[in-house]
Parts: sequence; C-alpha cells; structure tokens
Amino acid sequence: MIKIWTIISKEWAEVFKNRLVLFTVAFLPIILTALPLVTMYFTSRYSGEMSDAMSAESMAFFGDMCQGLTEMQCTEIYTLNLYTLMFMILPVAIPVTIAAYSIVGEKTSRSLEPLLATPITTTELLVGKMIAACVPAVAVTWLAFLVYAIAARFMVSDVVFAEAMKPMWWLAIFAVSPLLTLLAVSVAVMVSSRVTDPRVAEQLSALVILPLILLVVGQSVGLILINEQMLLWLGLIIAVADVVLVYLTIKLFQRENILTRWK
Repeated sequence: MIKIWTIISKEWAEVFKNRLVLFTVAFLPIILTALPLVTMYFTSRYSGEMSDAMSAESMAFFGDMCQGLTEMQCTEIYTLNLYTLMFMILPVAIPVTIAAYSIVGEKTSRSLEPLLATPITTTELLVGKMIAACVPAVAVTWLAFLVYAIAARFMVSDVVFAEAMKPMWWLAIFAVSPLLTLLAVSVAVMVSSRVTDPRVAEQLSALVILPLILLVVGQSVGLILINEQMLLWLGLIIAVADVVLVYLTIKLFQRENILTRWK
C-alpha cells in the first residue's frame, strides 16, 4: 500500500504541473455547473409566456414524466435532467487526460525508466496510476454536482426540485459515475502503454466519451428517456467491463518490452 501511495503522490506532483490537465480539471466543472443555472434563470424569466396546460405536442414528447404538471414545470424538470446527465461526462473527460499522460508522457519526459527499474510490481504501478487519475475526477464531479443541486434548490419550485433530483440521478452521479471513471482510466492507461505520443494517447482515449455524448443527444431529442432500470443495467454493464478492462490493462502491460520498443 505504501508503494501505491508513493505512485499516487508522484503522479499528482507530475501531472498537475501540466497546464492542460489543470485547465481540464477546472474549466469543465465550472462550465457544466454554471450552464444549467444560467439556463434556469432565463427560463424562469419567461415562464409567463408558457401555458399551465400541457399541449398535445408536449405530452407526446415528455410522455408520463410530466403527468399532473404544468408545461413550465415539465420544461424545468426536463432541462435539469438533461444537465444532470451531462454531469456524467465529467468523470470520463477529466481522467482521460491524466491517465493518457501517465505512461507515454513519462516516457517522453525520461522519468519512466527509473520508475520501471524499481522493485514495484506491475499491479502496484498501474493501480497507483489509475487511482491517481480517478480520485480527482470523481471528487470534482461530486463537488460540482452538489454545488449545482444546492443552487438549483433556490431557483425552482419544490415540485420541480423533487422530480429533478430523484434518487436515480443521485445513483447516476455517486455510483455509476465512478464506474465510468474507472472504465475511462483503464482504456486510457491501456492506450498510453501501447503508443509513443501523448497526443495520440489522449485522442484515442477520448473516444470513450462518444457513447455518453450519444446518450445525452438521445435524451435531448426524445429518442430515449433515462429511468431507474436503464441506470441499473448501465451500472451493471460498466462494472463488469471495469473488471475485464483492469485485468487486461495489467495483463497487457509489458514493462520489459516498453523501454526497448520506445527507444
């Protein structure tokens, strides 16, 4: 455990010197926290232009989600749900930059050779690097969501807040998001150990975000509607994928061949 903590401390000391990493960790949470609050502020200012009764088009789009609610309340709930779903992009986007840099970045900076020459095992090395990438992403995501939830509480009615902050969304942020983080980090570390350019590692690892973007787009245009059952299945599938990917990442990491192949 001491060796793993040493790796974590070293990773944070090295990685957070990178301005791109600091920009990613700070900028994305600020934007995704401010954007829904600004949207809700301007939406509330034009609430008088919306009728209390739900139109046929709105009922067809929203389905059973807005039974017994006004059109304004339904719009606010739908908007908050969409932005909550977007928060799940944070724990994928943030650690990809950190994890992609963790192997190939150290190679280019000539700090990987001394590390691989130590008696630390491959499992300890990679677990330390994965934790170092996961913890900042999960912590920032949770903090940003709590700020967003507290601010939203004072901007919408009790009915809207109760519907928009259902337990399934807390499950998504506090349970499914860490699983997504580990998935993204596993892929990024695996890619980083196989390529020789940090930019290539970041670009390939960033492809993990695409399924989440498609999920957000599908929700925004009404093709899908996220519910508790879908989130539970999603969490289960990601958990299984995490186990497989962590195993493959450790198994495919050939520390003896990395230095000779990257000479």
